[in-house]
Amino acid sequence: MITIAAPAILACVLLAGLTIFQGALIAGAPLGRMAWGGQHRVLPTNLRIGSAVSLGVYALFAYAALAKAGLVPALVSESFTSITMWVMTAYFALGVLMNGISRSKPERLVMTPTTAALAALYLVLALH
Repeated sequence: MITIAAPAILACVLLAGLTIFQGALIAGAPLGRMAWGGQHRVLPTNLRIGSAVSLGVYALFAYAALAKAGLVPALVSESFTSITMWVMTAYFALGVLMNGISRSKPERLVMTPTTAALAALYLVLALH
């Protein structure tokens, strides 16, 4: 039997991968074709700042998933955490759409399935 901890931990693993990816973008790695619309091989400063902000957002997303699974204390309350799961599910579902229509083929190929997996994991968490 799969417990609710499994999707939370899987979501954290994916978010950790995205964190490493964003960190590489911030450091100037030539991976920009897979992010932010794919228009830059190396991200300009404003998009590097966006990548830095995403690191904090990913940390909050991971904490919320762990809180929903009961592995860490709730964000504010159990009901707030539950609502947060639905908001994050919608956020990642929108991400599937946005990455899917990107003009960048590498972004479509890498980020669309990644955000789809996160949307599915957060949906499982929201439904629990």
